[in-house]
Amino acid sequence: MNTTSISQSVEEAIQSLDFEKVFKEYWDEDECVFIPDFLPLETISPWVSDAENLSRELNRNYIPKHKKGGSVSHFAIAQRGPALFEFYHSEVFRLFLSRLVKKDLKLCPREDPHGCALYYYTQSGDHIGYHYDTSYYKGARYTVLIGLVQQSSSRLLCRLHTRQEGHLPRDVVLDTLPGSMVIFNGDKVYHAVSPSKEGERRIVFTMEYVTSQEMGKAKRLFSNLKDAFAYFGVKSLFQIFKKS
Repeated sequence: MNTTSISQSVEEAIQSLDFEKVFKEYWDEDECVFIPDFLPLETISPWVSDAENLSRELNRNYIPKHKKGGSVSHFAIAQRGPALFEFYHSEVFRLFLSRLVKKDLKLCPREDPHGCALYYYTQSGDHIGYHYDTSYYKGARYTVLIGLVQQSSSRLLCRLHTRQEGHLPRDVVLDTLPGSMVIFNGDKVYHAVSPSKEGERRIVFTMEYVTSQEMGKAKRLFSNLKDAFAYFGVKSLFQIFKKS
């Protein structure tokens, strides 16, 4: 599937949604929505191929009592993941998200390794503990997760309404099957990934969109160091400086 047909398939998927229903659920759940069958398997097939090819470049990371897994950064996807890179830069998709969250969303700056990334849960015990996708930008940051491979008992765990006054938190367990999509405000949804077992494979594609591309120098340094040591490896620091 070429990039023209990928863009067309994404546009068709958006048009097929009951937007008012998705919009209501997103806001009823304090800025989180799960669409289990957003894209058909034939559409994501090139993305799965990109992910499989890029798996040779993943950085394995381990933080005791918090996370273990593999990650591939925006930089590698830009070079060797054309279908994934095309999707992240889809104007149609970005405008859809902007309408959903009621904000003018922008792509992350090209020096942000987290702009779009791949996460691999492919070894026994791969997981990540509960956390927020905290925005260090001068504005909000929104996360989109697309399921690519789900041959695993590992699940996405979301705790909703944790920062909504007058509303009790609610836990949901999401099976991110291929073609499924989760959209949420990173500062509102407390989430984790349950541990994988021996022989299991789970791969997800993540995309980040922001309301401002500006970030203070101190927060930029902290964000870069966190990404290097918790996700993409020290080599990502050199790539960040090269892009800046």
